[in-house]
Amino acid sequence: MNVLILGGGGREHTFCWKLGQSPLCTEIFVAPGNAGTQQKATNLPIDPMNFEAVRQAILTHNIGMLVVGPEAPLVAGIHDFIKADKALEGVLVIGPEKLAATLEGSKEFAKEFMQRHQIPTAKYASFTAATLEDGKTFLAAMSAPYVLKADGLAAGKGVLIIEDLSEAQAELESMLVNEKFGTASQTVVIEEFLSGIELSAFVLTDGKAAVNLPMAKDYKRIGEGDTGLNTGGMGAVSPVPFVTPEFEKKIQDRIITPTLEGLQKDKIPFQGFIFIGLIKVGEDPFVIEYNVRMGDPETEVVLPRIESDLMELLLATGKQTLQSQHLSFDEQVATTVMAVSGGYPEAYEKGKEITGLEAIENSLLFHAGTQQEGSRVVTSGGRVLSSTGKGSTMESALAKSYATLSKLDFEGMNYRKDIGFDL
Repeated sequence: MNVLILGGGGREHTFCWKLGQSPLCTEIFVAPGNAGTQQKATNLPIDPMNFEAVRQAILTHNIGMLVVGPEAPLVAGIHDFIKADKALEGVLVIGPEKLAATLEGSKEFAKEFMQRHQIPTAKYASFTAATLEDGKTFLAAMSAPYVLKADGLAAGKGVLIIEDLSEAQAELESMLVNEKFGTASQTVVIEEFLSGIELSAFVLTDGKAAVNLPMAKDYKRIGEGDTGLNTGGMGAVSPVPFVTPEFEKKIQDRIITPTLEGLQKDKIPFQGFIFIGLIKVGEDPFVIEYNVRMGDPETEVVLPRIESDLMELLLATGKQTLQSQHLSFDEQVATTVMAVSGGYPEAYEKGKEITGLEAIENSLLFHAGTQQEGSRVVTSGGRVLSSTGKGSTMESALAKSYATLSKLDFEGMNYRKDIGFDL
């Protein structure tokens, strides 16, 4: 079967690498892809949000399965678009329909879902421009730090954690009245602050059955010691050392099972990946957010640990036969470290030549913001390359990740030297 992967980052390159190992996968196309996917698949210069162009590509290349990497096409309803088209009958879509994608597309929707199904999460209230003063009063009744979240998609930048009350009230006004994050902040969710350590759980479901993927922990801040601005992710590790069998059971019983049962009760069809952002407070897990696709850079450590045929699992997901599947993964530790452009996550330059790519050994290198220009590979994004190492310990895996990065170079290249520091 021919597969089309939507997206052009490290996550999509990792999917391309993993699916390419399956005898069930005939040919892989990636839209738009990057310099890494170009080595393993055919890149198509298509914007994932251009549904008509995606439709044409499916018909032209006889695509049997569409794997949707990023959240935006899912929230915009690409699954529904394909399902409604008679000419695309039989195409399997890995990624939920628009209603289910609202779990990521609207934080208010997600919070209401969790409340309805008694899934542990931070206390919250949501506000609009019309209820701005109520929001300010709500903040005044809370204790610092104050958590403000834009309801809609804001490319990972719509969450503010503020220590000062008057600053939090001013930011709330900026989000609601001045639309600081555009339409994403027309509604703002204010949450209580939960203090603990974060981790990510991943579930693949066909709407009836589900399999749990390996858990991971990512590092979002640009600076060592988790300081500085938030990014799309600077690195990740899997498994998560502090997840004991007892804690894993709590995650399953209190969060994963009620989430899957809640989707069925609410008649929300879901075929694809559920990414549950968690925080461990004391010995208890709480949900921070839902995402309706795999995370990035977590994919770069989760998929390399899976021993099962991923194509087989995705086919079963699309055909709703997942209950017959078993997922196996190795016990080794996987770590990934992201090399980013100078200035990222603020202004940065593109088009910097990357050298040392031919010297890579003993690790996996996944391309994120890269493109091929003739014989050269150049930077084309903030997050550029992700180096994944595997080993019997986190230290040995990280040594491989960092050894690879030491051989690479491009102008302004930067990466965190302390991934896994808090574990």
